[in-house]
Amino acid sequence: MNALTIRLPDSVHQTIKRLAKRDGCSVNQFLASAAVEKMSALLTLDHLREEAGKATRADFEAFLKSVPDAEPTASDQL
Repeated sequence: MNALTIRLPDSVHQTIKRLAKRDGCSVNQFLASAAVEKMSALLTLDHLREEAGKATRADFEAFLKSVPDAEPTASDQL
């Protein structure tokens, strides 16, 4: 495990301390969790962009053609 020193405005630090206490964890645990959540969001976005880059218009049109031409069910109607 590594130590990391960061500088935060006092107001941010106080809010983090309050939220960590409310969540029942330490400030370190709170910040580690926040970092993991941010990493997950960015990595997910990278993955989705990579997958979207593989798409083709032809594949999209083929998918749309596979959808049956039917009236929507009662629960899907506006």
